[in-house]
Amino acid sequence: MALIKQHILFDLDDTLVYCNKYFNLVLGEFFENMMQWFDGHPLTTQQIREKQLEIDVTGVNKVGFASHHFPQSLIDTYRYFSQRYARPTSTKEETYLSKLGMSVYTQEVEPYPHMVETLEDLKSAGHSLYLYTGGETVIQQRKIDQMKLSIYFDDRIYIRQHKNIEALEGILASGTFDRRATWMIGNSLRTDIMPAVNAGIHSIYIKQPNEWQYNIVELQPNPEVSMYTITALEEVPKVIHENIQQQQKQRTHG
Repeated sequence: MALIKQHILFDLDDTLVYCNKYFNLVLGEFFENMMQWFDGHPLTTQQIREKQLEIDVTGVNKVGFASHHFPQSLIDTYRYFSQRYARPTSTKEETYLSKLGMSVYTQEVEPYPHMVETLEDLKSAGHSLYLYTGGETVIQQRKIDQMKLSIYFDDRIYIRQHKNIEALEGILASGTFDRRATWMIGNSLRTDIMPAVNAGIHSIYIKQPNEWQYNIVELQPNPEVSMYTITALEEVPKVIHENIQQQQKQRTHG
């Protein structure tokens, strides 16, 4: 029995290539510097972590995935505690934090295990693959080019600064997507899975350890679509193909 062709949208960061681990490395360096600068004050790493996260999430909700936002969240956290403890701010320290924050965008791009095999498997099965990523075009395109992802996605690449239901609906409306045969694959419940559920397309949530808190939301299930949770990218083809076979059997016996 031939597989029904599917339209499969992939997220990029922490779905196909590593991302959060670089942010965590930068944050680790930020916490170390803050603890040195505020030595003698009753400040803990956990307090710094919580304040930076609060500022970071608030900003992403406002400006989306803009590159200047993350380094600014470090500076704003620094300023918050400087004011709280009446510690003078320093232009030199703020310049350092700005460079530290921006350094996350120049890290070497590293694919997740089995990225190529997964995309090859789905492409060779005849499915149409799409890339839908959040961020700034220059930064995301650099990753796409370094990973040679246009081999699989051609011109079916969508980069959006705000990644939400409106953005996804715009993409679905711009193409010939049959929603009953369309999937969203990603690691973010907030920006990948929730919009997919709301848009009435299938989804596969790739659960990552130590997920960014911004990505975690509570979902309202949609009985009209399938949603799966897996822990490894290489599981995607099997999940999709088993779902297709199940649908075909139901139609045959229906």
